[in-house]
Amino acid sequence: MEDEIINRVANSKLVTVNLEDYYPKGPRVLFDIKDWLFEGLVLREKDFRNQVAEFNWAQYQDSYVALTCSTDAIIPGWAFMLISIQLQPYAKRVIIGDLEALETAIYQDIITNLDVSEFKDMPIIIKGCSKKPVPQNAYIMLANKLKPVAKSIMYGEACSSVPLYKSK
Repeated sequence: MEDEIINRVANSKLVTVNLEDYYPKGPRVLFDIKDWLFEGLVLREKDFRNQVAEFNWAQYQDSYVALTCSTDAIIPGWAFMLISIQLQPYAKRVIIGDLEALETAIYQDIITNLDVSEFKDMPIIIKGCSKKPVPQNAYIMLANKLKPVAKSIMYGEACSSVPLYKSK
């Protein structure tokens, strides 16, 4: 008589949290202002304001936008603020930085607003592999958000998880 194989993972109370499931739709755009600078280095206020006023911002409808300057120019803070004000009616989120900083900011909003009450006293696995660009910081933010409510937190897959935290 053969012993029946029992899938203990499927029968456990383990809850897998996959950050990829929270990935919001919408294009990610890196908006570089270097082309709006004189010789790529000097911001001339009048010319810059004209460029901002004449630009078609509606093309960024429902986009996530990271503002940057890829040259060594010194950009006054108001320049990025001026652009962000123009993007506000269209873009879902605007930051200063690169695309990784943008993804981190997006996930920070998501995790801050995440209702973790459903995870109370549950053993949790934070799924590690992702096909979408989930930033490493998002895993840290999620682990810290879950720690006060979780029974335990692991990272990886159910078959090969790494224990991170166990409540006392």
